[in-house]
Amino acid sequence: MQGGSSGIGYGLKYQARCISDVKADTDHTSFITGTLSLREENEVHLLRLSSGGTELICEGLFSHPNEIWDLSSCPFDQRIFSTVFSTGESFGAAVWQIPELYGQLNSPQLERIASLDGHVGKVNCILWWPSGRNDKLISIDEENLFLWSLDCSRKAAQVQSKESAGMMHYLSGGAWDPHDVNAVAATCESSVQFWDLRTMKKTSSIERGHVRKVDYDTRKMHMLVTAEDESGIHIWDLRMPKVPIDELRGHSHWTWAVTCNPEFDGVILSSGTDSTVNLWFTSTTSDELTSGSVVASPTQKLDPLLYSFNDYEDSVYGLAWSSREPWIFASLSYDGRVVVESVKPFLPKK
Repeated sequence: MQGGSSGIGYGLKYQARCISDVKADTDHTSFITGTLSLREENEVHLLRLSSGGTELICEGLFSHPNEIWDLSSCPFDQRIFSTVFSTGESFGAAVWQIPELYGQLNSPQLERIASLDGHVGKVNCILWWPSGRNDKLISIDEENLFLWSLDCSRKAAQVQSKESAGMMHYLSGGAWDPHDVNAVAATCESSVQFWDLRTMKKTSSIERGHVRKVDYDTRKMHMLVTAEDESGIHIWDLRMPKVPIDELRGHSHWTWAVTCNPEFDGVILSSGTDSTVNLWFTSTTSDELTSGSVVASPTQKLDPLLYSFNDYEDSVYGLAWSSREPWIFASLSYDGRVVVESVKPFLPKK
């Protein structure tokens, strides 16, 4: 099934490509996003869904000095987030704090808690500790993986360890395993590499070209989803990494983003440069889905594509599920359009 969005929209002033759920805000369904303007002063927008779910409210609007290429909210403090940014000539990364009285100030300024310096070349992403309070961060540039210790009270970040991806490997992104905090998946041009943070060594890999995004299934151990340029979406059981256990056909152009739902087994979102967001449902193991999951009738075989939201006017690079209301997601297209949507009407019934 496909059609237009009935969601709630919000327009940024400039182009943009990254949005994040504010997981630490347990009182509201909130998202944070940032712009990507080459010439204008960039902005960070803190957005909250109204209590009635009918309006996206801008809770805070902050200036950011550079183009924002990656943005992630801190999982344990709703006022802290990280950005990867470009000055036009080089890339940098930093951790920021929103001022405490931001709602009462005329022009609140972001406070830079720490700069993540020492990178060579393009910085691609920052990964926060998967859940709960911890001082560890990971940053990934084209050549290296860094493990940081962040001290917010002292406004400092120290490199704990660093390792190169090796010759002929150019890293592009990654994901932190929520089931094993010592494991990280890193994407490069020809494979997905798996790293052990205790030794900072590669432990294994999936040989796969042009992977744009990876995401771990937070509900099931050993499960990884990859989004690939032209070959769609693949679901992997990392105990059997040679062949994917399932394949979704993806998008009519490059599949750019993929994210697993934090609560419902087998529910996946993807987006791409075909200006479409797809909602998928698939069993990620050969076993029956666990109790409490969204499941189909045992006599009904589902098309894995539940719904295709296809009324965007530009490539959709940003996707984020709400951890507070896991049937809600936010999407961000390159033209700066944020849409918050509920997937409840499209989920298969028990």
